[in-house]
Amino acid sequence: MTEFAEDELIFLPLGGSGEIGMNMNLYGFAGQWLLVDLGVTFADGEQPGIDLITPDPTYIAERRDDLAGLIITHAHEDHLGAVAHLWPRLRCPVWATPFAAALLRNKLEEAGLLREVPLHIIEPGENLQIGPFGLDFIPLTHSTLEMNALAIRTEAGLVLHTGDWKLDPNPLVGPKSDEEALRRLGDEGVMAMIGDSTNALVDGTSGSELDVRDKLMEICANRKGRIAVATFASNVARIDTVAKVAAAHDRHLVLVGRSLWRIMAAARECGYLDDMAPPLKDDEGAYLPPDKVMFMCTGCQGESRAALARIASGEHRHVMFEKDDLVIFSSRVIPGNEMAISRVQNRLLWNGVEVIGEKERGVHVSGHPCRDELAEMYRLVRPKIAVPVHGEYKHMLAHAELARSMQVPEAMVIENGQALRLTPGAVEVVAEVQSGRCFVDGDVVVPANDDGVRARRKLMFSGSGVVVLVADRDGELLADPELILQGLATDNGATSLLVEGMRVVEDAVDDLPKSARRDDGRMIDAARVALRRLIRDRLGKRAVVEARIIRVD
Repeated sequence: MTEFAEDELIFLPLGGSGEIGMNMNLYGFAGQWLLVDLGVTFADGEQPGIDLITPDPTYIAERRDDLAGLIITHAHEDHLGAVAHLWPRLRCPVWATPFAAALLRNKLEEAGLLREVPLHIIEPGENLQIGPFGLDFIPLTHSTLEMNALAIRTEAGLVLHTGDWKLDPNPLVGPKSDEEALRRLGDEGVMAMIGDSTNALVDGTSGSELDVRDKLMEICANRKGRIAVATFASNVARIDTVAKVAAAHDRHLVLVGRSLWRIMAAARECGYLDDMAPPLKDDEGAYLPPDKVMFMCTGCQGESRAALARIASGEHRHVMFEKDDLVIFSSRVIPGNEMAISRVQNRLLWNGVEVIGEKERGVHVSGHPCRDELAEMYRLVRPKIAVPVHGEYKHMLAHAELARSMQVPEAMVIENGQALRLTPGAVEVVAEVQSGRCFVDGDVVVPANDDGVRARRKLMFSGSGVVVLVADRDGELLADPELILQGLATDNGATSLLVEGMRVVEDAVDDLPKSARRDDGRMIDAARVALRRLIRDRLGKRAVVEARIIRVD
């Protein structure tokens, strides 16, 4: 077991370094650990039947008696989405601001954990002590509400964990970033800053939510057809903007997608969106005149089960778009989602719908800092050590280079599972611990190398075959072998694969010595190998093949 000296201050990412999403960060000092964020990422077609992926919590789960607590920096899925799945292995107290806590409570209730998890509310800008860690919550702007950086104070030094952030002069909903608090930290002396790298390759600034509102006001003026805006449901300021754009153009706002209703309810519970007129449900708004309605939809990333994809494919119960309607994708394209988004957009275009995407400047702004904002953060905080996180490797390298250009003495790029000693002594990786991914498979969390998930993936790509033999005790076949083939072309050439498969299996059994035919294992192996070889020779597929034998007296 990897242990550290009590005077060492350790930073140990288990998720979110070298990737965007799935954030899980540990700080270790004086024999205790503080966990910051516990998020998910979303699966792609490479993991059939898997929707969510979490970090592997094994290292800290084995030391949960030393885990002082979990802090949630904000309400995005890649920072809190794994709590309901992994908390039973950690069983520690959890702290979150009101908005994040409201969303987290819903998840815990769905998982049957609401009464078990000690969930504590902390207001933005407050502070608390958890074990040897003193924490100041510093409000920063982001693409959701109540994002807070953490000033983590220990006897070994002060660390700033930025979380996700930007410097938005006009965030529209919620306060501006507390730059004065950041400057005071810099004056106090920050040993290390662990910071967001998402846009470290992008010059300039990320832009303001006010810019998006102005652009949408312009685009939506004098339109006669229906208007729809697809965006990330968690962006409360964008919900407020679409509501105000609708009102300004004498349109009724209709929310389409459960997550939008859930986010709006949480925001109102926390005192936001008080001046927003109640939106209509899809079955109420779908039958209004086209020039009197404005839809806000989930599915900006082309998700097949989200509202916009179902509308585009004509599968939505109430809503449809047609010629002269407009759909605005007020969101960025997350890498990996290009094909799914293009599929939805092409279906809309086929129906005569006008589509505006992120290439139309101003319809979306990022929630993460671009290079000018990163530089400003370093001017304010002036850390001795920079540790880029929350980004692919290329983003973290660019972030480290920028930090050095801002006269930061040390800039360290590390990977998930690498324990970085910040102090005492030289800043260096002092250990590597178990890290990786787990899959949420239905209601259970399994390792990424789980046999069942691997078999399912192989079945998806290679197909499967099952042989059932009915034989007497001497191994004489009493009926033709029965074949069940799935995911395979069963009629490839003059002779179907099923017919030929029955023949080769029967021949393989007949070729066995009589003594071998009395052995279930030998009979099963012969049938399985024969069918697998046929599938490989005829189709070029390495299918998963199984065999069964039924003995009849």
